[in-house]
Amino acid sequence: MFSGIVEGIGTIVRATRRRGAVRLAVDADGIAGDTKLGDSIAVDGTCLTVVSRRARLLEFDVVSETLARTTLGTLRPRSRVNLERSLRLSDRVGGHLVTGHVDGLGTIVAFDRRPGEAWLTVEAPPDLAVGMLLKGSIAIAGVSLTIAHVDGERFSVALVPLTLRVTTFNSLVVGDPVNLETDVLGKWVRRLLEQSGALSVRAPVRRSRRVLR
Repeated sequence: MFSGIVEGIGTIVRATRRRGAVRLAVDADGIAGDTKLGDSIAVDGTCLTVVSRRARLLEFDVVSETLARTTLGTLRPRSRVNLERSLRLSDRVGGHLVTGHVDGLGTIVAFDRRPGEAWLTVEAPPDLAVGMLLKGSIAIAGVSLTIAHVDGERFSVALVPLTLRVTTFNSLVVGDPVNLETDVLGKWVRRLLEQSGALSVRAPVRRSRRVLR
């Protein structure tokens, strides 16, 4: 379990294909110091298990299912990724509860940089868009953010300058795919309502009054 508060940026050193899977080697300077074999690390919001550690170089095996659902299969040497170690039970949850189980891919459709802030607009797959709630939580590439505007399958979030500095967001451009994880509590509530018949499986997406364009 994670909180979506990025601890550092790692750099891909190697991405080696192994019969449909990939072995990722990540330079994780800043978080590798107390990392052990078997530890869970969120890599761009995807929960991976450390299978090898040499100094600050961490290695992870990424199976075909994960490659199909995330951006990890597109990573190449020198790609940069957001990193977060798993929570301790005594930790503060500065963001929201994030499982590291990516629901699907979104696409950056607008990135509006303004003095003192930036606005990022993402188009989500229809099955994820139904879970987008105004002022709800969303993890984008492992970063916990609050949804500020919703319009159908598109939603927008506001980014403070610190977020741009300490994550990989500063390098995002329109057209880039990003890993999305919707709020785990919202998913359970929706599932229970659907099973009880109180909510249609194809319930319409709630729209905000104003949408960033």
